[in-house]
Amino acid sequence: MTDFEVVVVGAGPAGAELARCLAQAGVSVCLIDRLPHMAKAAFSSAALPLASIDRFGLPAELLAARWCGWQLLGPNGEWHHWQQSQALGAVLDFAALRQWLTAQVQILGGELMLGCTVTACELERSGMKLITHMRNHKAESSSIRSDWVVDASGQSRCLIAEAGTNARDPLLLGVGLEWLLEVDQNSWQRWSQRLSFLIGSNWVPNGYGWVFPMQPGCLKVGVCRLLNPNKQAGPSLGVLQKKVLGLLDLDGARVLDRHGGLIRSRVGRSDCHGRGRLLAIGDAVSTANLLGGEGIRHAMESARVLAPLLLANLAKPNNLIKSYKNKLKCQLGARWNLSGHLAQRTWQKLHTNQADQRMEKLLQGLKHCSAADLSELLFNYRFERYGLRALPYLFGIGGRSKSS
Repeated sequence: MTDFEVVVVGAGPAGAELARCLAQAGVSVCLIDRLPHMAKAAFSSAALPLASIDRFGLPAELLAARWCGWQLLGPNGEWHHWQQSQALGAVLDFAALRQWLTAQVQILGGELMLGCTVTACELERSGMKLITHMRNHKAESSSIRSDWVVDASGQSRCLIAEAGTNARDPLLLGVGLEWLLEVDQNSWQRWSQRLSFLIGSNWVPNGYGWVFPMQPGCLKVGVCRLLNPNKQAGPSLGVLQKKVLGLLDLDGARVLDRHGGLIRSRVGRSDCHGRGRLLAIGDAVSTANLLGGEGIRHAMESARVLAPLLLANLAKPNNLIKSYKNKLKCQLGARWNLSGHLAQRTWQKLHTNQADQRMEKLLQGLKHCSAADLSELLFNYRFERYGLRALPYLFGIGGRSKSS
């Protein structure tokens, strides 16, 4: 049986980034993913601010398009625009990102095992090692031994238990659908250099739609919604997607790829971060930003928080889980938690005329903001640029909201 210091289950942005950091430090690490290759199931809108691209050292070949502005279609059918001359961020080629990260792991000496589904993880009789069991696409079983195992399997949380979470902090479920379209140059130009969103119950109840530019001639168009357990589901995502395409005169475009996904996240972040020698990162500990449906930055950030703690523990055992949970909370900040509460109340309520009116009032109030201000609000939760007291009122939360 092969031995490693760390086994990482899931080669998404969190798992692959952790494996990359560990391999770079000389740790024997094995990265496992159920997909046969990283170009499959590439569901992520993958819009990042420039600061995150620099922080994680992402090369230019991963950037499908740069953007320098925003445009939002409000509930009343009016487009709102924010634009500047300098780039604010980029849209990543998500498949290329995953392929690059996993290739880096191998270049740095880590092992990559694709097409393998992890079925269980158990403590060895000696109590010193973990045994990870898996099977490949041929249903052949195998096992590997390690000091630590990290569950980076995303919302499925394939290994980490739900025990220890707060019953009053349930998992919120979001669903999304995205198509990659081939369009003519004129259509592409209309949507280039900006991130576009459709917000209002007439377009996507309990959620929103989007159009992101990719390479010239390609667009990402999608819809997502936060499910409300106390309300009927309403139209399917497929129906909403076709409605959005028709509204935007994109229904005649050739579809190059269709993909979708789930996000399950806790607003209160009460997830189990670890048990014994089993840890969890990324979406498995609710790092996703439900307000904007964004996961890549925070997933990779959780890997950056955990990596040095794991390295220190391999050299000298310490209270890793407690340190990890506290440092992750500090790194992502109180604004990150506030964004989760805003997301829950905003999207779950966005199915009435009253909610549309509040949203329209918010968009009107944002007109005085710059494109950079809007980026700070949506990516870094700098709500004070709009007004911390006014924002909860406009979202219909009521009362005062705590912030850092």
